[in-house]
Amino acid sequence: MKFGDFEIKTFVEQRFKLDGGSMFGVVPKTMWQKFVTPDENNRIDYVTNLFLLKANGKNILFETGFGDTISEREKKVYAITEENNLTNGLHTLGVTEDDIDYVILTHLHTDHMAGGLKFEDGRYLPRFPNATYITSEEEYNVALNPNERTAAVYIPDRISALKDSGKLEFIGRNEKLFDGIHTVHCGGHTEGIFALEFESGNQKLYYYSDLFMSSYYMKTAYIPATDLYPLDSMAIKRKKLPELINEDIILAYCHDPNHRFVKVNEVDNKIVLEDIEN
Repeated sequence: MKFGDFEIKTFVEQRFKLDGGSMFGVVPKTMWQKFVTPDENNRIDYVTNLFLLKANGKNILFETGFGDTISEREKKVYAITEENNLTNGLHTLGVTEDDIDYVILTHLHTDHMAGGLKFEDGRYLPRFPNATYITSEEEYNVALNPNERTAAVYIPDRISALKDSGKLEFIGRNEKLFDGIHTVHCGGHTEGIFALEFESGNQKLYYYSDLFMSSYYMKTAYIPATDLYPLDSMAIKRKKLPELINEDIILAYCHDPNHRFVKVNEVDNKIVLEDIEN
């Protein structure tokens, strides 16, 4: 898909499942099961949609998914049964791991950063050897020191390996990353998570990572129990939804199995999504 001078493509890196109760927090099952059907273990289908942006002569990858270094225990936690598609997915877009110039990690949970590493000669190494990896310093610091609640999703050994490689750089809050690309610190899901906003040729695209991870979460109150700061999640959604509706902005979903890019409309006080072709 082209917008302005930018081109963005996407592919599914991995299919996985998570518990429906944890993924809808205080919203009761009687409400959320009206639009998504759980399996026999109350788990919901998700995917890791990875996005490749061609902008300013660079190949920029948003997130890296699970990759192929996660443990058997992690595969069980995420109900992963299919082979990982990271390398093949990139090939379908006409690039290799060597062609990536920048990797943007909005936060450092396993499903967003583990694919950025490979395991070789008994150690973790950057999967994208020519890329600069970018995340926030806040996120890096909390990820290195997980607590009882976050230990399952932050793996310090992986994160330290990325930093030790010399490939990791930090971006500040609400900064210009490149021409037409800005970061927006949003918090909510994690302390240091940030979003990406793109503008080119009078067109805008938002990537809000796990704040708007799929079509399931367009209502302000629909917040996963895994969000560490749910009121902050609600605040950013309350602020950004009117922008999406009123400014004809494209929204990219990182975990939706059925939608990649949408435009958000409001009809009779209800959110209506319009799919945009990849």
